[in-house]
Amino acid sequence: MISLASIIAPLLIQCKTEIIIEFSMNWEYKEVMKDNNIILYSHGACNEVTGSKHFIEYNGKTIQIDSGMFQGRRAESYEKNHTLPFDPSKTDCILLTHGHFDHSGALPVMVNNGFSGNIYSTPATRDIANIILFDSAYIQQKDSEYLRDKAMKYPDRNLKVYEPLYDSSDVIKTLQQFVTINNRREFIPVDGFKAEFFDAGHILGSSMICLTVGEGLKIGYSGDLGRKNLPILKDPETMYDLDYLVLEGTYGDRLHESVGSGGERLAGIVKKVVKTGGKIIIPAFTIERTQEIIYILHLLQLENRIPRIPIYVDSPMAVNATSIFKIHSECFDKETYEDFTSNNINPFGFDNINYVQSVRESKEINSKKGPMIIISASGMAENGRILHHLKNNIEDKRAIITIVGFMAAHTLGRKLVEGEKSIKIFGKNYEVNAEIEKLNAFSAHADYNEIKEWVSGYDLKRLKKIFLVHGENKSLVNLRSELLSIGVNSVEIVEYGKTYGINSERGK
Repeated sequence: MISLASIIAPLLIQCKTEIIIEFSMNWEYKEVMKDNNIILYSHGACNEVTGSKHFIEYNGKTIQIDSGMFQGRRAESYEKNHTLPFDPSKTDCILLTHGHFDHSGALPVMVNNGFSGNIYSTPATRDIANIILFDSAYIQQKDSEYLRDKAMKYPDRNLKVYEPLYDSSDVIKTLQQFVTINNRREFIPVDGFKAEFFDAGHILGSSMICLTVGEGLKIGYSGDLGRKNLPILKDPETMYDLDYLVLEGTYGDRLHESVGSGGERLAGIVKKVVKTGGKIIIPAFTIERTQEIIYILHLLQLENRIPRIPIYVDSPMAVNATSIFKIHSECFDKETYEDFTSNNINPFGFDNINYVQSVRESKEINSKKGPMIIISASGMAENGRILHHLKNNIEDKRAIITIVGFMAAHTLGRKLVEGEKSIKIFGKNYEVNAEIEKLNAFSAHADYNEIKEWVSGYDLKRLKKIFLVHGENKSLVNLRSELLSIGVNSVEIVEYGKTYGINSERGK
C-alpha cells in the first residue's frame, strides 16, 4: 500500500515552505504551514522623513521597528495618524530605536488599537519617550481645545475640530509595556528572533538593531544613524556582518560642515549680535539638539571664544530632557566624560543660562533687550513657544534666526531655509527681515559620505541588499547611487505598504 506521506515527502524537498503532516489513527491529517521566508514592509518613513513604522514577519511572528507619528499638514497628519493601514493587535512586539516623536509618538495609538506586546528599548530611550509622549498628549489636548473655541467663535468658518489621538492615561498604559535592555545584550523578543541593540550615536539612548532570524540570518536596522565626533554622545557602532540592512537616508544627497566649523560659525553669530544688540533665535529639538547647542556654547565660553550673554532655554520639555541627560552618563563619549563628568562639572549648567518653565517667564523674555540667545521648541518651528519668539523678532533686522537641524517639507522652518520673504504665524503675515543662518554642522544624521564610510565597515560580499527608508525621494535616489558606487550589491528604495520577500538562507 502506498502511503500519502511517501507521495508528499519528495515534494517537500523542493518547497520553500515546510509542511508538517500529522496523522491520526484513522488516517486523518492536518497541514500546518511554516513560512521560512521573511517579509519586510513599511507603513511610514517611505520617501519621507516622518512616521517611521517598519515591519518584519517570520514564522508566524511580526516585529515592528519604531512607531512614529506622521508630521506635516494638519489634516493629512491627523488622517495618517488616526487611521492605521494595519491591525496593531497582530504585532507581537515593538523594538524602539530611539525616542524622537517621529519614531515613538504613535505608540499609544498602537496600544489603543489592540497592541498588547512588549516595547523593547534602551533605558535612556524609555526615559526620553516618557517626556515626548506626555508632551504630545498635552499638546493634542490644548490644540483640540483651541480649535473647539475657534469653531464656536467663528461658526461660519466651518473649522474642523481634531480630537486628541490619546491622553496622558493612554501614555501611562503604554509606558507599562516597556522592557528596557542595554546595548550589546542579546535578547529574544519573540520566537524565531534574537535581537541586540548597538549605539547609533544619534540622540541619547538611540540604537541600531541587529536581528538574527531563524538559523543565523542577520538583518540590521540603522534607525537614525548618527555621526562621528558629535558632542556628548559616543560614535555610531558597527553591527555584526549583515545579510540585509534597512538604512535611513535623511541626508542622502547632502554633506555637512564639520562640527568644528559649526562651532566657529556659532561663535561668529554670537559676536555679531553682541555688536548689534540683537537676539539669536534657535528653533531646536528639545532632545539632543538643545543639549548640543548648550554644550557647545559652554565650551566656547570656557575657551573665552565668545562673551557671556544671557541664554534662555524656553521649553519645559527641554528642561526635563536635560535632567535625563544628567542621569544617563553611560551614553556620554570619552571627551564629555573627561571634560565635565569626571570633574563633577555640569555641562548643561552655568551662570548665564536660564531654563524657562512658566508661560509668564517665557513672555518676559520678549520685553528684555538683547544681546541674548533664545533656544526653543519645536525644532521645525511648527508649534510651541518658538512661534512666539519668531513672531516677536522675525521683522527685526538685528535678529538672527539660526537653523540647526533638518526641516521637513511644508514646515515653517523649511520656508525660512528656502528664503521666503513673508511667512504666516498664528494666521498673520510677517515680513522676514531677520537674518537666516543655516548651520549643517549640528545635524545628528549622517550625510551621504558618512553613511558610505559606515556601510563600508561591513562585508559587502555578504551584504545582499540595502533597503532605503526615512528620506525624501531625491535624497534616497542619490544615496542609492552613492552606495552602489562603493560596491554594495543591491539597493532598493522602500515603497509605502509594499512587501519585500527575502529568503532565510544565511549569507556566505
